[in-house]
Amino acid sequence: MKPFNAFLLSGNQQFNTQHSKSLRFAGYLCMLLSALIFSTKTIQAQDFYKHSKAADKWVNHTFKKMSKADRIAQLMIVRAHSNLGAEHIQAVTQLVQQYHVGGLCFFQGGPVRQALLTNYYQSIAKTPLMICIDGEWGLGMRLDSVISFPRQLLLGAISDNAPLMYTVGKAIGEQCKRMGIQVNYAPVVDINNNPQNPVINDRSFGEDKYKVALYGTAIMQGMQSENIMACAKHFPGHGDVAVDSHKDLPVINKSMAQLDSLELYPFKALIKAGVGSVMMGHLFVPAIDTTEHLATSISKNAVTGLLKNELGFKGITFTDALEMQGIAKFFPAGQAALQSLIAGNDMLCLPGDVPGSIQLILQAIKDKKLSWDDINARVKKVLLVKYNMGLAKFTPIDTTNLVNDLNSKTAQLNETLAQQAITAVSFNNHSLLPVNATKKIAYVSIGANGIPFIAQQLQNSYNTHIYSFANKAKMGNEVMDNLNSREPFTQSDSATANRLLQTITANQYDLVLVGLHNYSRRPANNFGIDAPSVYLLQQLQQLPNAIIITFGNPYAISNVCSATNLVSANEDTHDTQMAVYKWLTDSLTAKGTLPVSVCTNLPYGTGLQYNSWFPKTNPELAGMNATTLLQIDSIAQEGVDKGAYPGCEVLAARNGKIVYHKAFGYLNPDEQIPVTLQTVYDLASVTKISATTVAIMKLVDEGKIDIQKTLGDYLPQAKGTNKAGLVLKDILLHQAGLVPFISFYKETIDSITGKPLPQYFATQKDAQHQIRVAENIYLRNDWDDTIMQRIMKSKLLPHGHYVYSDNDFILLAKVVEAVTGKPLNEYVSEQFYEPLKMISTTFSPRKKIPLDQIAPTEIETHFRNQQMWGDVHDEGAAMLGGVAGHAGLFSNAYDLAQLYQMLLNKGTMNGKRYLSEKVVNEFTAYNSNISRRGLGFDKPEKNNANSKDPYPCKSASPLTFGHTGFTGTCVWVDPQYNLVYIFLSNHVDPTRNNNLLFNLHIRPNIQEVLYKAIQ
Repeated sequence: MKPFNAFLLSGNQQFNTQHSKSLRFAGYLCMLLSALIFSTKTIQAQDFYKHSKAADKWVNHTFKKMSKADRIAQLMIVRAHSNLGAEHIQAVTQLVQQYHVGGLCFFQGGPVRQALLTNYYQSIAKTPLMICIDGEWGLGMRLDSVISFPRQLLLGAISDNAPLMYTVGKAIGEQCKRMGIQVNYAPVVDINNNPQNPVINDRSFGEDKYKVALYGTAIMQGMQSENIMACAKHFPGHGDVAVDSHKDLPVINKSMAQLDSLELYPFKALIKAGVGSVMMGHLFVPAIDTTEHLATSISKNAVTGLLKNELGFKGITFTDALEMQGIAKFFPAGQAALQSLIAGNDMLCLPGDVPGSIQLILQAIKDKKLSWDDINARVKKVLLVKYNMGLAKFTPIDTTNLVNDLNSKTAQLNETLAQQAITAVSFNNHSLLPVNATKKIAYVSIGANGIPFIAQQLQNSYNTHIYSFANKAKMGNEVMDNLNSREPFTQSDSATANRLLQTITANQYDLVLVGLHNYSRRPANNFGIDAPSVYLLQQLQQLPNAIIITFGNPYAISNVCSATNLVSANEDTHDTQMAVYKWLTDSLTAKGTLPVSVCTNLPYGTGLQYNSWFPKTNPELAGMNATTLLQIDSIAQEGVDKGAYPGCEVLAARNGKIVYHKAFGYLNPDEQIPVTLQTVYDLASVTKISATTVAIMKLVDEGKIDIQKTLGDYLPQAKGTNKAGLVLKDILLHQAGLVPFISFYKETIDSITGKPLPQYFATQKDAQHQIRVAENIYLRNDWDDTIMQRIMKSKLLPHGHYVYSDNDFILLAKVVEAVTGKPLNEYVSEQFYEPLKMISTTFSPRKKIPLDQIAPTEIETHFRNQQMWGDVHDEGAAMLGGVAGHAGLFSNAYDLAQLYQMLLNKGTMNGKRYLSEKVVNEFTAYNSNISRRGLGFDKPEKNNANSKDPYPCKSASPLTFGHTGFTGTCVWVDPQYNLVYIFLSNHVDPTRNNNLLFNLHIRPNIQEVLYKAIQ
């Protein structure tokens, strides 16, 4: 076999030529991402382990050529670098050529050098090598010239956007594929609930198990869509430790019940979603195994008993690096490898002494501690994965344009991520923003390496005065497994801090911006922030005209818990500084939330998400009495206390500003998860006006729909039926004669047991069953057509009578889809929700939003036989895939209010026109002589002033429009008083038979308080 330098000079000379070319491009601006495409194809774990005749033939043929020592070595992954020179290359070459190891894990180096080495090592390997990398934030974590994606804690600050996480995972997968890598040891799904965690910390999505599970699943699916095996780590959960397992063995003293409810939750979610592999962490968890000094990574109880048997994981288990002191301290290299296999692991990462380990394992087999049957099965599993990853026919990596290819999606994606993660933690002085040329501004930079980009931008644009304190050298990449990194030295003192404070005070600035920069990712020594810097921060935070901005790990906010104006950028990069600059200049709204609790007064989820064009204000400034509004508190809380609903959210806006916005109670009657202002609710029939009606209005505006025309004019399925002649206006008014409701689900369940019939449903999603109805219930794909047939064949009631019908809006949604060529959810999102920044408003919220931000509904016993949580409550909407014209939309109160403020503004919001004033006036007015209805919208009873049962409340003017929802929701807009009122609850939890919401008159009583508060 040729040595590496001879390999370069022979038939692979083109790689050497491109090596120098690519190096010249290193550091250049990366190509912009032209589009973010959410791929519909996701590689499941079973795809990596799929058997076929060709696969089995290759596996058996390759296996038969292996010696016994080869088989053991096939289960080993050894360390490789592309920055360590000839001696290291020779050592790796020996392990590949002489011992036939199963794979390599690349660490630091350069992309072209690594590509060339990969080509070389694959060319000399007897069996194709599985190439792995630990690239949690992309290949930039390990390779120079490659731009990193953000760390996971920044991603955890992004609200309600699992599809964006999928895009990140897909981009990382594309990088790996381009580099000939098959396995990426990511994502980290440890729940970081210990602020002092020295090894996980900002590598985690945060402390919320639901967000960790959702975002981890999305990253995993994105990578696996590119046929890159993801690896959930570090099982059974490394988040609640204060010891670095690179240095010692951390201990987790929790019961199995505690582990099961928290640490194991994300792993179970990813296993169910099809993650290809799991990495075992070096942890001592007595609840799992009491054997002294025995890490979970080499514990049979943990690997075989818990992960494989109890959780049912069938994929590859990797150990964490066996060279780490958490295990090496108690088990020398060969012993660690042996114990790993005895425990049930499939692949051993960085076993150290490869020949010594092989000999110990061979001896253990002789001693009956291991069996060849077990070893052979694991080897064949690994070989099967290699075949399905395309390694049976390895194609050398082409280094042409390699660096640019690897960076092709980093620029735009990083910009998007930075902007969506910006978090307004607290903000009491709204007069400070936006910055403008009339304000005298100071920027105090603490800890930066030179003048930060944001300070320079502010100086250039607004003549900002820049002050620097405690400048220090750049912190660097700070990869967690680099144990030799040192914090840069800072020169600062309290006397200098006091002089700076005096200067700031003397200059009488209108705005003082304080940027905390360039601090450590790690919590040790207070993130490297020295005492004089903390003193300066704490003095500056007391200024009413100061905004504190932390550019880095949000845990460092613990130094400024009392700041009244506080922003977290989560990292210190050009993109995050530019995002904060845009926020300061009012060209960006902060929509992030804290991914972890940082102070007792700043828990997980804290974040002010009000848009500048729809802000919160003092009620008096909007002409309302704040004391009167406090009566809402007691009414809403009474509903919780008396069991009308587990929790609720109430919002009121007047004159274009939020005057009241509060949350009460819990998601469930068990009172485990409190309702927050970010909680999203199943809107039920409020969907009719928040999606279908506004879509029809838009299409009427554009001349694409005429409501005087018939259903048959727009909907092909209606032609030839008795529904063809129904006029759209009559359908909007619920007076077209459609029956009110069809129980579509009843013909799909067993009439005796009430359970879904197997001829219609599957317990797992597959090619024939793509329609999710509930957890573990997937409907046959053809049932959408069946539902339409049932409606088309249903009888018609006499024309000219008002009969409230869900079928009206199921059909109207189909009209929207027929006219636009898009699903209803996509159309309304593009036209309204996205431009209005309604980030939580969505159909099928499980795809986007963590479960603990979604209010559950009924514990349903007649069809789906489970609690509805993140799946639409309405049975018909569920059978339509969760997207229907009558139900299926979810939202929090603030995002929903933006849509209705736009309608109150006669179709405009923040300078953009969404609908014409004419169409808004037409649809929201009374339109029927036989009912109170507007077009789509509900309205007050026409005799409201004299009615004993006024609707929606006595004081609502005739101009009022809105709707109520079966789950316990309502929205009402009163143009006469410039008022928007939203009430969201889940009163159907646990049962729809709870009438207390109505009996206590909670919704109308709150609405009456709003009118009383108007001054």
